[in-house]
Amino acid sequence: MNNIVLIGFMGVGKGSVAREIVRQSGMVAIDTDDIIESMENRKIKKIFEEEGEPYFRKIEARVAKWLRESVNDTLISTGGGFYKVPKLQKIGKIVLLDAPFETIYQRIIDHPNAQKKLKKRPLFQDVNKAEALYNEREPHYRAVADIVIDVSGKDYATIAKEILKKTAKHSE
Repeated sequence: MNNIVLIGFMGVGKGSVAREIVRQSGMVAIDTDDIIESMENRKIKKIFEEEGEPYFRKIEARVAKWLRESVNDTLISTGGGFYKVPKLQKIGKIVLLDAPFETIYQRIIDHPNAQKKLKKRPLFQDVNKAEALYNEREPHYRAVADIVIDVSGKDYATIAKEILKKTAKHSE
């Protein structure tokens, strides 16, 4: 598969970076959380509330299987826990967007729609729990990543350019 798969902690900027990569490269992009919401006809937050995280992770695994079997030459942005899906590396080149927890949290609370951003992230409702989750996930993100991009202090255009260069997907 010739895909680029963006992974990283919730709020690190995967969706915004994906939109910038599309702008610079013309690649087609999809978002695993958007696919899941379409499949389930409800928001991620609702799925977590009504069915729980294990149910959500099963849906992620189904989406990952579909991506492995059916998707090529696509930019794929993922939810924060997508790194756990089976055979992740078979989907494409795994790019970790990395930043310290404090940077991610600051980016979220400084956003003009901060309340909305926090509200749609069920695992970010308690900042201390979110930070513990970040600390738990960080080494696993690094273990599955082919490329690690430090996004601290960089704008989306710079991050996108770096990803395109490192994945040899130069803009046309």
